[in-house]
Amino acid sequence: MLTACGAALALMALIFATGGHWEAMFFCLGLALIVDGVDGPLAREFKVAQMLPRWSGDTLDLVVDFTTYVFVPGYAIAASGLMPEFFAIPAGMLVVITGAIYFADRKMKTEDNYFRGFPAVWNLAAFYLYVLQPPAWIAAAGVVVLAALTFLPVRFVHPLRVKQWRWLNVALLALWALLALMTVVTGLQPGPIVTLPLCAIALYFLIAGLITRLA
Repeated sequence: MLTACGAALALMALIFATGGHWEAMFFCLGLALIVDGVDGPLAREFKVAQMLPRWSGDTLDLVVDFTTYVFVPGYAIAASGLMPEFFAIPAGMLVVITGAIYFADRKMKTEDNYFRGFPAVWNLAAFYLYVLQPPAWIAAAGVVVLAALTFLPVRFVHPLRVKQWRWLNVALLALWALLALMTVVTGLQPGPIVTLPLCAIALYFLIAGLITRLA
């Protein structure tokens, strides 16, 4: 039920997005991130798979994650007004198509819990797009590059599951969550004091994965 609540948050986020209430949309997607972070450990702790074998937590998790990580952010990117006009809808379509294929990849994670390829976290990509508001051609190029990275043999860090530098990853993730909340509260215009650390943390997680050799 906790995992399924992520679908309700996705619906709320989409409703807010269609009304142009982007801060509320990102707040709902942020809550969905929290749900996604705690539902797995709770399920394992209470042995949900053994107690309720009829229901597949893995399938439910994929369904909910696709809506919150890919589908709603895909709409937000298409409707942002930050893409070249001719590329807005194709950008959203590129997001959902590549995201769907990635979620179907049985080898999306390496044996040491790195993501193989860009892990379709389009919710984060959309968040940075709205905060930074780059020129349209840079925004479009960013979407294309991330979509291409979905299928390239590079690693991306899973902040909670990768053992290497886990304490640092978790600490930076907590700091990022605080900064992201401040960003949403300030109407996605937090100023450089918040924006610069947000970008630095994103750059760290990007480099930390790319510098490792894909097994």
